[in-house]
Amino acid sequence: MRVLFLAPHPFFVERGTPIAVRQAVRVLCEQGHEVDVLTYHEGEDIGIAGARIMRIRPGFGVRDVPIGFSVKKLVCDVWLAAAAFRQVRREAYDVVHAVEEAVFIGLACRPLRPFKLVYDMDSLMPDQIAEKWPAARALLPPLRWFERYAIRRSDLVLAVCQAIADRAMEAAGPGGVHLLPDVAFDCADSTADVEELRGLFPVGAPLALYVGNLESYQGIDLLLEAFTLLRSHAPCNLAVIGGSPEAVRRYREQVARLGLDDRVRFLGHRPLGALGGYLAQADILCSPRLKGVNTPMKVYTYMSARRAILATDIPSHSQVLDADCAILVKPSAHEMAEGLRHLISDESRRMTLGANAAARAGTHYSPAAFAERLARAYSSIEVPGEGQAPRAN
Repeated sequence: MRVLFLAPHPFFVERGTPIAVRQAVRVLCEQGHEVDVLTYHEGEDIGIAGARIMRIRPGFGVRDVPIGFSVKKLVCDVWLAAAAFRQVRREAYDVVHAVEEAVFIGLACRPLRPFKLVYDMDSLMPDQIAEKWPAARALLPPLRWFERYAIRRSDLVLAVCQAIADRAMEAAGPGGVHLLPDVAFDCADSTADVEELRGLFPVGAPLALYVGNLESYQGIDLLLEAFTLLRSHAPCNLAVIGGSPEAVRRYREQVARLGLDDRVRFLGHRPLGALGGYLAQADILCSPRLKGVNTPMKVYTYMSARRAILATDIPSHSQVLDADCAILVKPSAHEMAEGLRHLISDESRRMTLGANAAARAGTHYSPAAFAERLARAYSSIEVPGEGQAPRAN
């Protein structure tokens, strides 16, 4: 089939949704589909065999589009919509595969030509808007109505986690909803420069590691507070990878104020290809996230790393992790500190949890499992004789 893939974000950049888009586009092309990716003007140009990447050209000097909803993102989405209209009028597609809010662009394009609409549902958008802008809570009922409308009008909904699948099935029933979890980061670049993390600390101790952005919902403040409760009677070192330069600077200042200089290091951004080398050095992998329902992609990478995982007991984590493969704790500093104490003192338990997590990831969240799920989902909307229209010149 010919697929127009609407990706409303910078592409490619090393963060969750663009990585998931790259994975989906690669798999669709490997399965014989012809894919045009329409995306923002920002991001690294990458080659994907069988795919063509097209970019918008927004006015108003829009640069550095951030994660999540923003005015810059809304401006880019207007330009993305205009580009999508032109592309659908120009070329015949069997499928428009729309990520997140781009589903509304796909719906608006429907009068132009017949095609199947795939809603790639990576989050609960109304809930995210209300969390970012509390004043928008009054708009939750109409926003959820629009979400239900998009779900019902789509031919296929790909839900990134079970909680999102449940919301989609409430609106459309189970028939058109397929669960498509993310997979672990591909972080096996053996040429990447990886420093020795344990050498960064003056005193040897078990090493905890966090990888990801430093937005407030990620719970880094909670993790630091837990480390203040540990102190010397339960020694542990913490390395933090990721975050903007400004966020890293702010947290380094906080570490100094808390008197944790000898135990905590904020390293900033590191290449995605080097991630495997860092995870392999850790004893404990931390995800202190405070809220959310979509499982962060890094959790699958944590699982594949065969290291013990300490995570907060919220839907983001509990729909993938359980007591067999992780320590799940309430999102409080005291509970986080207790979880760390338990893992610090029990190496055998750490090894068992890591092995169980890796086995589960290999079975349910491998690239092969992802490809099989995506093929099954697309087969549900494929019509015999459809597709393979020639590209317009």
